[in-house]
Amino acid sequence: MAEGIDPGEYRKASKTVDATGCADSFEMVAREWFLKHASGWAKSHSDKIIRRMERDIFPWLGSRPVDAITAPELLKCLRRIEERGVLETAHRATQNCGQIFRYAIATGRAERNPAGDLRGALPPAKGGHFAAIVDPAGLGQLLRAIEGYRGFLSVRCALRLLPMVFIRPGELRLAQWSEFNLDGAEWNIPGERMKAKQPHVVPLSHQAVDILKELHPLSGSGHYVFSSTRNRNKPISNMAFNAALKSLGYSGNEMTAHGFRATARTLLDEVLDFKVDLIEHQLAHAVRDPLGRAYNRTTHLPKRREMMQVWADYLDTLRKGAEIIPLKKVA
Repeated sequence: MAEGIDPGEYRKASKTVDATGCADSFEMVAREWFLKHASGWAKSHSDKIIRRMERDIFPWLGSRPVDAITAPELLKCLRRIEERGVLETAHRATQNCGQIFRYAIATGRAERNPAGDLRGALPPAKGGHFAAIVDPAGLGQLLRAIEGYRGFLSVRCALRLLPMVFIRPGELRLAQWSEFNLDGAEWNIPGERMKAKQPHVVPLSHQAVDILKELHPLSGSGHYVFSSTRNRNKPISNMAFNAALKSLGYSGNEMTAHGFRATARTLLDEVLDFKVDLIEHQLAHAVRDPLGRAYNRTTHLPKRREMMQVWADYLDTLRKGAEIIPLKKVA
């Protein structure tokens, strides 16, 4: 502990040697590399890295001698991650493995870094994607900044809702009061306003309902939930969200309104361990059953409702700066 080494991780590293009988196994070298660096990282960051290794890499490569692992072997592991629909996670795993192999080379236990041979093997993670914050600590800082936003109430409420519901900004901007059932904590978006032209159900957390109830006295007598400051019969501008983020110090290269979808997609999978299919349903992405048929809008609704409440509670935890505790995923 005096050396900044987590005793629990040290015990795991020692058990790895006992289990594999190889002090130069990939897992042993990886845990040694992790112990050398984790004390200088934020706990949320170090937790994500070691969990990524334990979930996606160690089961297949952990017992292999670090100097015997080939690029095709590593790529096979990365493909499994890619097939889950979390391409950015696959790229992060590649980067972490490359760091581990470089450490193995520096300590005389390997001669090559097979991760370096995989350049271009995975599709680009961010080609054409919107900038998004996917680090829990960074997201917490952003949520605190949003809480302190002092602009018009419609924009403030919309900005607070956007991370909770993670739908497209245009779908939120054009929200109409007639689509909401606040007593039932549900938002039914008609198909004509969705990108895929299919109706979509958004279960609302109690935090989301509270925000809408706060806004209702201002715009509840009109058509749009987030009415314009100049004309109550029109919605807020399509530039309102990103302009508000910019006013809070977040450029388009750091975070965008659309980026909240990627934020939710990444953290619900990597930190909160929800099933990818469940997340994809709530993102209103096309998800099909084994026969190729598209699921309808109410598929997995009870589980999605639970997920949305867990997500809103998690955002509260980050905003308050409390300890980040991964929650058990829904079966």
